[in-house]
Amino acid sequence: MADSLLGPAEIRELAARLGVAPTKKLGQNFLHDPNTIRRIVAAAGLRADDVALEVGPGLGSLTLGLVGAVRHVHAVEIDPTLAAALPETVTAPHLTVHQADALRVRGDRFDPAPTMLVANLPYNVAVPVVLSLLAELPTLRGGLVMVQKEVADRLVAGPGSKVYGVPSVKLAWYAEAKSAGKVPPAVFWPVPNVDSGLVAFTRREPPADAVRTEVFAVIDAAFAQRRKTLRAALAGWAGGADRAEQVLRAAGVSPQARGEALTVGEFAAIAAAAKVSVPGGKLTPTDVEPEEVDS
Repeated sequence: MADSLLGPAEIRELAARLGVAPTKKLGQNFLHDPNTIRRIVAAAGLRADDVALEVGPGLGSLTLGLVGAVRHVHAVEIDPTLAAALPETVTAPHLTVHQADALRVRGDRFDPAPTMLVANLPYNVAVPVVLSLLAELPTLRGGLVMVQKEVADRLVAGPGSKVYGVPSVKLAWYAEAKSAGKVPPAVFWPVPNVDSGLVAFTRREPPADAVRTEVFAVIDAAFAQRRKTLRAALAGWAGGADRAEQVLRAAGVSPQARGEALTVGEFAAIAAAAKVSVPGGKLTPTDVEPEEVDS
């Protein structure tokens, strides 16, 4: 089956044979349109020597498209039944299947090291998965992911946009992102009640001399109360509104601005200014990223 793409009939037949029913808990919507598969593979900008990382391969629709385009494919699937069946559907020697949670995989698990993330991501964990993999896999040069259209809009939003928020800024730390088009519900089984969107991204260097956990702590604080000015929103993080204002002015940012107006570089400048201008306070970096999906 590895030499042809799966259509609706093949998807349903395969699912029936495996006794698999898509579950909402795992965010499973199986892609069954060969033209959409070809479109995703083409839009990803893959090179023949790339190593693709696919998360949530499901029944193997996109996997079949990827194995014909790259040197190696790593497929990470949390469902043990689907993970066990994938090598029978995609009989390519350069496919490695990992039965694992993508939010918990570590970089040393993959050999060869992935260079591109290409995936139809489960809607319920899309943003955390992208951010986690970019943090864990510095070898990724970019990728293309399909997510819920609303989430895609947030990921590619720029400062000043109504949907610009935590996902937008955190992705901007790692990469430059852009929209690569919309995908209609009809190409999935079961049919979701929302459109999907394609997000293409290219890795770039993060702001110079910035510590990710420190910058992300500022981002989380700024958007936790996004309608407040930064002077007020960052008061808890800084140890008081006056200290927050001092840090902001040192960073060259107006205390009256709001988080939705700032670039990732400006958030990095605030984190840097805090270390220089404000001793004490509550400026403790955290590894916790509580607001991965901005509400």
